[in-house]
Amino acid sequence: MVITECRHFSGYKPCKKNGICDSTCPSKDIPQSSVLIIHLGALGAVVRSTSLLKAIKRKHPGAMITWVTDAPAHHLLKGHPVLDRVLTTNESDLLQLSALEFDFAYVIDKSLKATGVLKRTYADQVFGFQADPRNGAILPATKAATELWSLGLDDQKKFFVNKKAETELMIEALELGKFQRDDYWLPLTPAEATQAEERREAWLSDVNGDNKIIIGLNTGCSPVIPYKKLTVEFHRLLIQEINSRFPSAQIVLLGGPEDTQRNLQISANLPVISSATELGLRDGLISVAACDIVVTGDSLGMHMAIAQKKQVVAWFGPTCAHEIDLYERGNKILTKSPCAPCWKRACEKDIMCYDQVPLEEILNAVKSCHTNSLSRGSAAVDSSRSEEHTSELQSH
Repeated sequence: MVITECRHFSGYKPCKKNGICDSTCPSKDIPQSSVLIIHLGALGAVVRSTSLLKAIKRKHPGAMITWVTDAPAHHLLKGHPVLDRVLTTNESDLLQLSALEFDFAYVIDKSLKATGVLKRTYADQVFGFQADPRNGAILPATKAATELWSLGLDDQKKFFVNKKAETELMIEALELGKFQRDDYWLPLTPAEATQAEERREAWLSDVNGDNKIIIGLNTGCSPVIPYKKLTVEFHRLLIQEINSRFPSAQIVLLGGPEDTQRNLQISANLPVISSATELGLRDGLISVAACDIVVTGDSLGMHMAIAQKKQVVAWFGPTCAHEIDLYERGNKILTKSPCAPCWKRACEKDIMCYDQVPLEEILNAVKSCHTNSLSRGSAAVDSSRSEEHTSELQSH
């Protein structure tokens, strides 16, 4: 008898796990529940939310998990070892969503769009956030989400009173059990891990001396808050100082398509490597994985570096440093601007917060990370990332 309840059964094509679908199949896997995650938000925030997946698995062992996000974040999530289905908010995917029902839904975004996605399906229990159907106001779905919800309404509380990282706040708001400080979970595939090793070897091929390392400079940020990136001039000065102080280091410029021209300006006549910026998000993740240290603003590149367990030097201007957990793998540098943080998307000050980031503090942090990186060994790409991917695929 065909096992239609199996996780791998589609009903319209042969199963890739086994040619015969019956109770004797060794790959038979009947989900115990169905879980929906809705997180459409900024790319870096989506990467950070992968830290929730182990808590979700603890609360819902054996669950079939669907994640809905905005494009292009789906490229980062597709192929994740514990996600059964990744959908976007395009109409074709939402039609698929409307054919499904869930036992539990976790709405992470405080947005009308996210709650609108929830309306395209059905869930017995909803955690996180919902909307008042009369006026569209975002409200906590359960009492547990009140603290995280209230931070968005009170700058004083968000900027100066709250001391919890966003990862802890989300665990509490979504009622995912005791906070265990789970790390980000965005593993490379085995093929990607091989690419990262090859890229690392190529980048280090012209570096002389012992204790060779790669320092990645993530130069850009999302246009939503454009002040989360340092100036071209600052980056050039930083490169010159790093080259002077760390002769066995290779500097690599990281970024996305919007950073291509800017990276050309930064690298002009300087001994640096510019990584590919227009080959997609997964290729960017591979470049980050090839580095030992990543110097970055509060951006997608920072979250990628955290996910790949790199040593991170992260500087903060308009955003809140205490909301980010580096997991004892790096240092945070705060702007000296008296008005930070502010979360403003526009600013007319003559001296910007990024102009008040101390160069010497960044260099000292790089030195500290250099020491920590060497103590971990010479291999920058953590092979357990791909092994974790493989083992989860085998046990899922």
